Amino acid sequence: MIYWELFLAFFIPNIIGYGGGPAIIPLIEAEVVGRYGWMTAQGFAETLALGNALPSPIATKMAGYIGYEVAGIGGALIAVAATVIPSLLLMLGALGLLYRHRDSPRVKRMSQWVRPVIAMMMAWLTLGFLLESVTTSGAIHTLIIGIVAAIALIRFKTHPAFVVMGALIYGGFFLG
Repeated sequence: MIYWELFLAFFIPNIIGYGGGPAIIPLIEAEVVGRYGWMTAQGFAETLALGNALPSPIATKMAGYIGYEVAGIGGALIAVAATVIPSLLLMLGALGLLYRHRDSPRVKRMSQWVRPVIAMMMAWLTLGFLLESVTTSGAIHTLIIGIVAAIALIRFKTHPAFVVMGALIYGGFFLG
């Protein structure tokens, strides 16, 4: 019964919530604290703070932690699955629809318009990171990390994870 309750506690907020992790946190709190009483409001706030301090989507981290606290590894797996399934179903449905109509001129035009929009969004995000880096770390350190990263990625075909790790190590030694 606990597994079913865990599934519902995370599936319902994720299926009816709109706006991603931060938007569904109050819905998850209503289930976990209010409805089932698995945590106190203080415990939930501490879990949220810990989840925000770690990388990756907040909803899946919280689901994994709360599920584990409530019902061990099985609970963590069920809670994470309940968090991911709504998005997965929606994505599969959308992809199926797009694939079915892939030869449609409208779908082709839509694809042509989406790519430049995504490219501009990524460029805007990159510019924001660059400006933040110059502001917090300084232009010299930003330039050094940028040049070394570009050489490692382009010339030596280094995996991006190793480039990020190298930048973190550099930051730890010279900026920490």
